Amino acid sequence: MTIVKHELRQGRTAFLIWTGAISLLLAICIFLFPEMKSQMDTVSEMFASMGSFTAAFGMDRLNFGTLTGYYAIECGNVLGLGGAFYAALCAVEILSKEEKARTADFLLTHPVSRVRIVSEKLLSVFLRIAAMNLVIYLVSAGSMLAIGESVPWKQMSLLHLAYFLLQLEIAGVCFGLSAFLRRGSVGIGLGVAALMYFMNLIANITKSAEFLKYFTPFGFCDGATIVEDGRIDGAILAAGLALGALGILAAYLKYPKKDIA
Repeated sequence: MTIVKHELRQGRTAFLIWTGAISLLLAICIFLFPEMKSQMDTVSEMFASMGSFTAAFGMDRLNFGTLTGYYAIECGNVLGLGGAFYAALCAVEILSKEEKARTADFLLTHPVSRVRIVSEKLLSVFLRIAAMNLVIYLVSAGSMLAIGESVPWKQMSLLHLAYFLLQLEIAGVCFGLSAFLRRGSVGIGLGVAALMYFMNLIANITKSAEFLKYFTPFGFCDGATIVEDGRIDGAILAAGLALGALGILAAYLKYPKKDIA
């Protein structure tokens, strides 16, 4: 587990910054809810009449006047985008950074197989993502209790589970890309996360593009659907996890045979 510990130490600063930033933004959103609660009926009516913009974010199906509806939209967007970007950043350079930093000779001369290198680096990515989500979940629940609201445990747990699986899918895809990159690229990882986000917006706006939901993890993280149905869409989730698994499989197939400079 030496490689896992090394990767966790190297990523400690980024972990603290991203986890702290997302947690702080979620806490601020929650603490603003009591002040905005009395105005939410008017806000809900206004958003409901904004056509495609409303449909893109599912605001036509949720009541902003309830903590659940408010949390699913406002906090869901913060957690969705923030978590997706962090997952992409963790994974997209994890297998290529030794070439970029010219430390590949040091790593590969140790008595450890490349398959084990891939496995331990993958585990380090998953551990960071899991730890971030645990902290964020506790901060969100604590913030709700602090403002005197009862925590909607089922809906909140489902939302956080969906976004955790979203991050794992994006991490899997970016992990696979990392095996093919020579010098690593943060821009590619952020681009993948942003592309998947906008694919979901297009799918929400245009019915003819609904098939795009099967190619983006944001498709099964629709807060309105999760709150209304009390479940995550299994078909879209299965497609998403399969896409992430393909990325991980690609890394296991490519990296052991890669000619590393």
